[in-house]
Amino acid sequence: MGMASENDFQRRQTVKLSRKIVIITGAAAGIGEASARLFAREGARLVLVDQDAEGLGKLAGELEQAGTMVLEIAGDVADPAVCRQVVDRVTNQFGRIDVLFNNAGIVLNGSLLDCTEDDWHRTMDVNLKSMYLLCREALPLMLKQGSGCVINMSSIAGTNGIPNRGVYSVSKAGVIGLTRSLAADFVKEGIRVNCICPATVDTPSLRARIANSPDPEAARRAFIARQPMGRIARPDEIASLALWLASDESAFMTGQAIVMDGGMKL
Repeated sequence: MGMASENDFQRRQTVKLSRKIVIITGAAAGIGEASARLFAREGARLVLVDQDAEGLGKLAGELEQAGTMVLEIAGDVADPAVCRQVVDRVTNQFGRIDVLFNNAGIVLNGSLLDCTEDDWHRTMDVNLKSMYLLCREALPLMLKQGSGCVINMSSIAGTNGIPNRGVYSVSKAGVIGLTRSLAADFVKEGIRVNCICPATVDTPSLRARIANSPDPEAARRAFIARQPMGRIARPDEIASLALWLASDESAFMTGQAIVMDGGMKL
């Protein structure tokens, strides 16, 4: 038997999602964008969903130019009609869904005493209800094909509770509950469901919140200080974990809330 070439080795290392149909919500920026770029390099066919039609179109254009098949859908995943549209279009075009990455989310500051009913409903709609809606639409197709992987974006706030993040912490704890419930119900049907619980991640959302604070430099130092590693996470680091969960390398894992927090829970 001849020795494997370096190209053969590289090829084996770069097709973890070969031809898999992957839906990513919140895809236009931050963790969603980083995941889309990484998944594209690993051979996925992407369905990218975001409210930011301009950002979504730019990303989709770049990925298509590089040879990735992309279906882009601009819309609010808190809307049941949008979720139905996403799954209907994927079903019509591809006939299957291999991975659903529920990544869309928003962050509101303040304790529950600062939270209006509108704040509560909007946060729950985007951070939790959207995942329920998309899973409700996607699971019948996954059940029919006898396989599927769901990845939900939770947060360290969902495991610990974070000061000044009242409704956000509640919504992310709900994501963990949803993840475990789905995993338990469908483990015998070939469907895996896991969630990711990151600490602070350097995203456009975080940068905007820092910039809008009374003392941006102090706010940035405070965000960094939360992690004993002395830095915040990069979006591509979270995307790498999402890739592992989406790939067959994690085939024996389901129902888990995976903490990636720079030592925050130590």
